[in-house]
Amino acid sequence: EWNAPKPRHMRLLQGALQWQTPFRQQLELWSPLPHQGWKSCHDTKSTPLPEKSQGYIQVFLDGGLNQQRMGICDAVAVAKILNATLVIPHLEVNTVWQDSSSFSEVFDLDHFISSLRDEISIVTELPVEYFWSTREYYGTGIRETRIKTAPVHASADWYLENVLPILHRYGIAAISPFSHRLAFDNLPKTIQQLRCKVNFEALLFVPHIRALGDTLVSRLRSSGEFSGQREKYVVLHLRFDKDMAAHSACDFGGGRAEKLALAKYRQVIWQGRVMKTQFSDEELRNQGRCPLTPEEIGLLLAALGFTNNTRLYLASHKVYGGEARISTLCTLFPRIEDKRSLATADERGKVEGKASLLAAVDYYVSMHSDIFISASPGNMHNAMLGHRAYQNLKTIRPNMALLGQLFLNQSISWHDFQNAVVAGHKNRQGQIRVRKEKQSIYTYPVPDCMCQT
Repeated sequence: EWNAPKPRHMRLLQGALQWQTPFRQQLELWSPLPHQGWKSCHDTKSTPLPEKSQGYIQVFLDGGLNQQRMGICDAVAVAKILNATLVIPHLEVNTVWQDSSSFSEVFDLDHFISSLRDEISIVTELPVEYFWSTREYYGTGIRETRIKTAPVHASADWYLENVLPILHRYGIAAISPFSHRLAFDNLPKTIQQLRCKVNFEALLFVPHIRALGDTLVSRLRSSGEFSGQREKYVVLHLRFDKDMAAHSACDFGGGRAEKLALAKYRQVIWQGRVMKTQFSDEELRNQGRCPLTPEEIGLLLAALGFTNNTRLYLASHKVYGGEARISTLCTLFPRIEDKRSLATADERGKVEGKASLLAAVDYYVSMHSDIFISASPGNMHNAMLGHRAYQNLKTIRPNMALLGQLFLNQSISWHDFQNAVVAGHKNRQGQIRVRKEKQSIYTYPVPDCMCQT
């Protein structure tokens, strides 16, 4: 049984469809960010490579593309801390995305190694005497060379005290799991800047991903209707898959059938261990803990000043609820595009069916957009926030608490909604935010990755 989700905010939808965005608001919305007094910087006095490596470091990275990207940066930093040689990180097959792509199938391996040649020693494979140190070897028993207990956000001292002795004894150490296993605070400035260098400069996608990305960007910036004019476009990361919907424990308007389906999914995947289920839908929305539906993100975009003529690129996995769920967004923004509408099957041939490569294409197109916005916080949102801040590009951060409260108000007029949205997002469009303690260096690159001009 399936009740196709219907629009939940008809009053706002009607107002949005009739609203004429003033030219001045559009001009301000699309204007680039002014220079904010920060620039990218790296300390040229890098610690020289040691004459002798302490041994080989292997890491096994789980998660999706953006989580793996952060893990690669941390792996380089750990290798530097230990004066060890880094083996090209192993990308695990993600249980959700089911993609077995290797490092060299996603990232430009030659560029990665050459960019970091003065920082650490990197090898693509182990010497023959360590042929036994494989993913399969560590998956079939307890091994003395595997570090399985690295705490989340471990300090540099933890690695020196717990991993270095294993390197000295065996010449090799394999760290698994590794995601989020290096602290964001109390590290030497050179280590912090090295992480920045890896993330923002050393990690380039392979040439065929960049070529496909350039093709998509070129087609987004030109159209028959505006021949010869370079169009602007906004990227919307529509993070609304079944996994996310179930874990949020929110009500998305699909009726009793949807509630039962999501409850069953939570039970199967997390055995009911989703703490948010103790709160009501109203409480979750007031706290800003409910992801925006395609309908709600469409209303947000319209309130901010985007029009039905806006070129909108959709960076998204499969949308939970299908066409019925996304129809309102398409009504508001008929010029919506994605990889499949912009590129032919032949052009997509090398990436089709490979979630990591498809995500890499979306990442590339997002980094070249005039504006980026995500429908809910997550790894893609965090990665874009940091990378675009590094390049001083406009990135809109939805005010989830404000929007949750506005959407709960069924009697609010479009005029009041639009005014509240504009006021609530005036300072959430890419303005530099200095990183606070425990916050991610990859999301907030100031002051670790950037210097004041």
